Amino acid sequence: MRNEFTEQDAELLDALGVKVEPEEVPRRTAREERIMAGFEEIQRFVDTYGRKPKRGDDRDIFERLLAVRLDRILDDGECRTILRPLDRQGLLIGDAATVESPTDVLSDEALLSELGVQTKTPDVTELLHVRSSAEKRAAEEIASRKRCEEFKRFRPLFEQVQKELDSGIRKTRPFERKAEIEPGRFFVVAGQKAYVAEMGEIFTQEYGDNDARLRVIFDNGTENNMLRRSLQRALHKDPAGRRITEPTAGPLFADHATGDDKASGTIYVLRSKSNLPFISEHRELIHKIGVTSGNIQKRIAGAKLQPTFLMADVEVVATYRLYNIDRGKLEALMHRVFAPARLEIEIEDRFGNPVLPREWFLVPLAVIDQAVAKVKDGTITQYLYDRSTASLVGCADPKDESGEVQ
Repeated sequence: MRNEFTEQDAELLDALGVKVEPEEVPRRTAREERIMAGFEEIQRFVDTYGRKPKRGDDRDIFERLLAVRLDRILDDGECRTILRPLDRQGLLIGDAATVESPTDVLSDEALLSELGVQTKTPDVTELLHVRSSAEKRAAEEIASRKRCEEFKRFRPLFEQVQKELDSGIRKTRPFERKAEIEPGRFFVVAGQKAYVAEMGEIFTQEYGDNDARLRVIFDNGTENNMLRRSLQRALHKDPAGRRITEPTAGPLFADHATGDDKASGTIYVLRSKSNLPFISEHRELIHKIGVTSGNIQKRIAGAKLQPTFLMADVEVVATYRLYNIDRGKLEALMHRVFAPARLEIEIEDRFGNPVLPREWFLVPLAVIDQAVAKVKDGTITQYLYDRSTASLVGCADPKDESGEVQ
């Protein structure tokens, strides 16, 4: 329905003696606009997560900032008066906060300072409260986080990574290149561990850069469908942004080689870059476990021409140096432990002949690390891999020749 007067309507009202005055739109001050904009960010958080933002060291820095901002609003009568008509979620209902209200109740700098985050004094030429396009996109990426419904599946990965960081198997390093962002990699951004679970097809942005859509899982149980360049930007911008290295264990059965030790070779774990649908769908879980006495890079050279490597290039995701151990028997033992998860797949070689690779397994990398640890403590023969729980379970020691580690 139109809500406008025509000239004829105006003449009729004038004849009736009705004066029509144009409605004055109340003008907002810059401070009121800023208060309303800050409140709208809190409302978007509530829309996304279904709850008010909370404080706490275990919370995302952005959530903590919003929580402090809401406390400031509740404590300030003027703010409540301005925002009450906009409060569609009942956020202003309840007791006011007990903190003393500052002069500028919505200063992000003051809020960050209260959270222990130091901010630098801006240069006189710096525009305050004006966000760049990149910062706006980053904020949108953060706002688009949602609860990870499958987090039960990812939680063990984060727990294992933390154990490996504590033991020194993994380390954190400064983030350097976009190429480091690949499926299966872990990072630290905004104080949280982030796991790249999936990566879509690489495409070219309108400004010429290559990019890809990622599924990123965070250790607080949320996930985000974000661009690789957005994650790269967040890691570069965060002074504490880090990459978590791939696991590399020391020599089996010893922390270092002694003068009498003899190098036996290396256990290597590979991940395929094959475009086969099943491989692409389960890439983060499909690993080749092998042992070599030579150089690994030479071993995998020309992988895309060899059916044992699924006729595709591969990447090395973990290595373990061996000392004083029978390579062949250890490889047979590892393959026996993970036999229930062996990948049954048929590949044609260069001449069209069918080949059944036997060294590929549907098993998480974290469980392979656990198996290596049990090789080190001599208990590996007591375990088998259970597909239903994706974990190692105890079993009777078979006492067979292939289970002996010498």
